[in-house]
Parts: sequence; structure tokens; C-alpha cells
Amino acid sequence: MIASLPVRQVEKPWGKDHLPEPFVAPEGKRIGEIWFEPPAELPELLVKYIFASEKLSVQVHPSDAQTQAQGIGRQGKEECWLIVAAEPGATLGIGFDEAIDEAAMRAAALDGSIEGKMTWHAVEPGDFFYIPANTVHAIGAGVSLIEVQQNSDITYRLYDYGRPRELHLEEGMAVAQGTVYDLAKWSAKVPSHGSRTLVDGPLFYLDQVEGAPEAAIAARYPGALLVIPREGRVTVRGEDLRPGGCALATSLSEVVFDEDAVCLLARGG
Repeated sequence: MIASLPVRQVEKPWGKDHLPEPFVAPEGKRIGEIWFEPPAELPELLVKYIFASEKLSVQVHPSDAQTQAQGIGRQGKEECWLIVAAEPGATLGIGFDEAIDEAAMRAAALDGSIEGKMTWHAVEPGDFFYIPANTVHAIGAGVSLIEVQQNSDITYRLYDYGRPRELHLEEGMAVAQGTVYDLAKWSAKVPSHGSRTLVDGPLFYLDQVEGAPEAAIAARYPGALLVIPREGRVTVRGEDLRPGGCALATSLSEVVFDEDAVCLLARGG
């Protein structure tokens, strides 16, 4: 069985026609996302690279509890972002400058002023943000990032800068919270080297490791996991894995880490 996950390139109007190595956009295509198809062993988790040349829509995702209440099962979406590249002035919009009620948020979405009411955070490589369900957010232009998320395709667009795409104002208003994003709680600066825990459940787990994981981190991965190299080489089930890839290991014993390799490890909750 091949360790590396199948890759899907997803065209987006805000994507790029020139991608950083090792990715290559097909001629005439604007690729916004690189998806690694979730394996049967970890179907609840999706890993992506996102490349934005323009702002993404202002959007929001429901929680598991909200989708279960609608009778569509566990389809909530919480996600996190690790910035891998950022052009000068690049930002992420997360939450609002001050609390806003549903009526004001609806009006702002309709007239386009919602963008100006959001908090736009300047970003650089190594910035990390966790995005809880119900958080209004948007990725700005000039940002490249790794996204780890619950494997759900439910996205409610509230505003899309006049692009001819469907909006989901009623669904979005039913779940969106007009709150200030807790930067101290949900964000971090992640050094390019070294080991640290980034997400400690309950929906999924994510760690950065340099070299083989120390015992405390290794204990968090008792079974199947995803390996996402950021720098250097890792071998998964005998297969060489380099930055830009993502592979499934059924256990940590199947992974050989070069001493100076930096990787992300992820598993579902």
C-alpha cells in the first residue's frame, strides 16, 4: 500500500497560476487548493495547501452539534491554519473589531461593509490560527498556508466581493457569531524548527516535531496518523516523503525521521 495520499488540485477564482515548488499548476488554470484525499483509516481529517492571490469569501462553518441537530450527521467544520508564505501586507480576517448582533451582521453582509467590520490580522510565516466553528473568517490575498480541518464541505458564504458565486446568508446567519476573536487563546507563533503541540483535541490533534517525536508527543499518536513534512526528509513505510506531500502511517513505528526534518503530525479526535 502506497503511503502518500492522492492529491487533488482545486481550481478557484482567487487561486494562483504559478505555485511554489513542488506544486505545478496546469497551463491556464488558477489553483487555489491542493487536497490530500482522506484515507479510510482517518476519514474525519482533511489536509490542504491554500494559495490565495485574491481575498477569499467572508464565510462561516457550523459545528457538529448544529449539523446533527439538522439531521445531516457530524458535518461540522473546525480548522486551523499554519502560514507558510505571506506577501507584504498579507492578512487574515477573523472575527470582528467589536461585538456585532445578527441584524447588523446581516445588513453588513448585504451591503458589503462586513469586510470593514472584521479584524484583519497581519501575518507572516510561522503564524498559526485555530478557527472554531461559528467564527466568521476570510483568507486575504498573498497568503499561502497549510490547513488541517474536520473533513466537511459545509461552507456558508456571507460575502464574496461581487463574484458570481452562491451566497448562503440564511444558513450563515443561523450559525455565525458576531464576536471578537480571542487571539491569545487561538493563535501562536510557531518557530520553523523545534517541537510543539498546536492542537490538543478534542476534534483533532496536530503537532510539529523536529526529528523523532519526544515521548510526550509520541504518546498522543497511538494509532493511524498523517505525516506532513515541512523541511527535510521523512520515510513512511519505506517511501521517501518530502515537503509538499502528506502520507498515512498506521503507526509511528512506520515513520523514520531524519534528525533535522521538521514535520506536522495529525490525527482525528
